[in-house]
Amino acid sequence: MDFKHQQAAHCESGVISSLMRHHGAPMSESMALGLSSALSFAYLPFIKLSGLPLISYRMPPKAIIKGLLAPMAARFRFETFGSAEAGQRRLDALLADGKLVGLQTSVYWLPYFPPNMRFHFNAHNLLVYGKDGDDYLISDPVFEEPVRCPSGDLARARFAKGVLAPKGLMYYPQAIERKAVDAASVVKAIRKTVRTMLAPIPIVGVRGMRTLAARMQKLSPADPRSVGLHRPRGAHAGRNRHRRGGLPLHLRGLLAGGGAAARQAAAAADVGAAHRHRRRLARLRAEGARMVKGREAVDPVALAAKLREQAEQEESFFRDLKAAVA
Repeated sequence: MDFKHQQAAHCESGVISSLMRHHGAPMSESMALGLSSALSFAYLPFIKLSGLPLISYRMPPKAIIKGLLAPMAARFRFETFGSAEAGQRRLDALLADGKLVGLQTSVYWLPYFPPNMRFHFNAHNLLVYGKDGDDYLISDPVFEEPVRCPSGDLARARFAKGVLAPKGLMYYPQAIERKAVDAASVVKAIRKTVRTMLAPIPIVGVRGMRTLAARMQKLSPADPRSVGLHRPRGAHAGRNRHRRGGLPLHLRGLLAGGGAAARQAAAAADVGAAHRHRRRLARLRAEGARMVKGREAVDPVALAAKLREQAEQEESFFRDLKAAVA
């Protein structure tokens, strides 16, 4: 198969953009994330992953893939299986037919991940483009180069149990009728993202960021029970804030690639200001990371203040964007 691997910042957006490019539809990772309206923020303390409250910077798994179906006039087939054997037989048949196949897997059971990067997360996406003996040839967006994975390990990763259990999920396009992005789809995607980020719900969007800040502020740095809990929570929030810092970049890719109407929205929303915003967020992340890594004393109040500052900046940006695409 003539397939070109490309590293990406995130797995699902990286996989779907690679699939689109492979089938003749030029698609950057930024465009995939923006066009699918997958940018978001949610603080869900009632859902726990590895004992930590769920903090999400994007819509749920498969939202990016399914969000691109309408704007690209695409049809994808999604398949799950009752057994690992059935899943492997079907994967082998598709590969023999020359198909590039997307899979949902668990990071924990993929042996090519370094041990310190493995954790129980069942929504990691990757592409399989071939098989050599007992090894599958894999394009994993997390890595610089393609990797190999023994069939037994891949089966274990595909059929891991727990939250977001993949059940052997595989997907591949049956048709992609639109090879270029049109301006109307871009504007529609922007409007949907704006609605999400400015939603009047206390756990979603900029309000969700403020709710998380309020919870963080209540943690006591002097209490050994909360310090032990705070650092992983702080790291959890810090990882999220790092990903949020790429938000203007993703929107810039969406605006720049969407034709005259999108470029007009970009000018009105001042994408240059978005880049300045991104630099400010980088500074905030660096300041918070020093506490998470133990280089400075843990200060929940200061971390909460930085998160509130980020929420203020994002609210301002999305209100400008809302006016631009009204």
